[in-house]
Order: sequence, then structure tokens, then C-alpha cells
Amino acid sequence: MKQLFSTAIASLLALGAFAQKSDGTTKSLVNAEKDFAKSIAKNGDKEAFIDYSSTSTLVFRPNPVNAKTFYAGKANAENDVTWTPNLAKVSRSGDLGFTTGPYEVSTSEKKYGQYLSIWKPENGRWKLAIDLGTESNKPLTKVSPQFIEPKDHVAPKFLNEREIKAGKDIILTTEKTLNTLLKTHGIAAFGGFLTNDARLLFPGNEAIDGKGKIIAFYNGMISKINLKTTGVDKAIGSDLAYTYGVATIDYKADLRESFNYVFVYEKAADASWNLIVQAFVPAER
Repeated sequence: MKQLFSTAIASLLALGAFAQKSDGTTKSLVNAEKDFAKSIAKNGDKEAFIDYSSTSTLVFRPNPVNAKTFYAGKANAENDVTWTPNLAKVSRSGDLGFTTGPYEVSTSEKKYGQYLSIWKPENGRWKLAIDLGTESNKPLTKVSPQFIEPKDHVAPKFLNEREIKAGKDIILTTEKTLNTLLKTHGIAAFGGFLTNDARLLFPGNEAIDGKGKIIAFYNGMISKINLKTTGVDKAIGSDLAYTYGVATIDYKADLRESFNYVFVYEKAADASWNLIVQAFVPAER
């Protein structure tokens, strides 16, 4: 009986470890995020974030800061936050993925919002590359989960530093072009860069899904947007990438505000790069 009990415990531990492993599938990423949520509930935010962060992970609190540095100087606290991913995708090469969905903080006064997490594998485990959340009202729209698996698995065997830099430069050039068109053509320029099923996370709003709804939202309240890119990364399989930086937004109500942003790009069949997720969080000066 003792041996059977030990075997059962070992099996459970193995299953837990497997859930965290990166095997190139979106399923493994969603499982890793569920384990991350359990870790926060059990161990507090400090211990969980340090465990699930690499040395270069950025958390937006609200400005981007190194996760390990931020949490090393923070008292470990119980965190009554729960979240559920309802959109997730992993690159064909399995080296980059993202999750996003609603979160809820259960305090005396409940708080709600939307989050975006960028993930990369490290030593066989999914680890956060970027994490941010933006507050909103309680979500009223029920969203059916979309966990999109890679259509195949392709990863170049050899990539040198020059080739990696060239890949990132393509994304930087794409965003520079977008910013130029935003200056010359206004908010309508986003129309040429959004996927049909794109998602926008903007403070004070539940997730806005679909190119048409996003453009309508921008047109309704924003006059100008100027982007200043400060970071970029790209999957070696050349189908997913992300950028982050600072966006200066001029509202139609004669008000200017600065935001930190993270954009997730997806490569289309015609080899163009389009926005699949945009997330904004107010910047702290």
C-alpha cells in the first residue's frame, strides 16, 4: 500500500511537471498558465512570478520593469486574483506564444480587467517574457475560448545573430511604417494592419474583438496616435512577433495621454505582418 501511495504521488508530480513543459503546443502553454495561477493562489505573487520569470522578463507595473528585480524587492502577498485565458496561440517553431483574457481581483471592492502575457520557453518550461493587465469594467460579453494550435512545426536548425537581427528589423520596419501612416492618414491606417479577428485591450473597456469594432472604437474617441517602439522579439519560425513601447494618444476631447503598449504581430499568407493583439496600459511619468 505504501509503495502504491508513493507511486501515485510520483505520478501526480510528473503530471504537474508535464503541464509546465513547453512541447510546442498551445495546449502546453495554457496548462502552464493554469499552473502559474495555482502557484499564485498557493504561494503568493512574489514567489510565483520569480519562478515563472526569466532574467529578462518585463512586467508592466504600470511602466515596464524587470520582473525578478521588481518582485525581489516586494513583500510576498496573498493574491486574490483569478484569470481565465480565452485566446492563446503558439508560433510554429514553439519558441513564442501569448495568452489573453479577463481577470478579477476579489477585494472588498472587486476589480476587473484584461491581461496579456507573452511567453517563451526556457530549459523546457514556459516562462513569461512580458506580462501586463489593464483595468476595465466587469466584462459583460461572453467570449468562446480560442486556443489556436500551430498548423505545423517548423524551426530553422541554424540561425546566426545577423539573421535573427534581420528578422527583428522586419518587425521594426513594419511598425515604423504603421506609425508613419498613422501620422499621414490618421486612425484609418490601422485598417491595413489589423487581422479580421484582432483584439484590442484598452483601459476602461472589456476586450474589443474584430477589425471593424476596433476601428470604430478608435474613430469614436481618438484623434492621433504616435508610437515609439522600444523593444521587439520574433519567433524563429517567422510567424509571430511582438513589440512594446510608448504610445502618445491625442483624444478628440482635446486631451493627450501616454500609454505603454504591447503589440502582437502575426504573419499573413502574403508575408505581410498584421496586428492580432494590441494592449495599452497608462504610463506613469
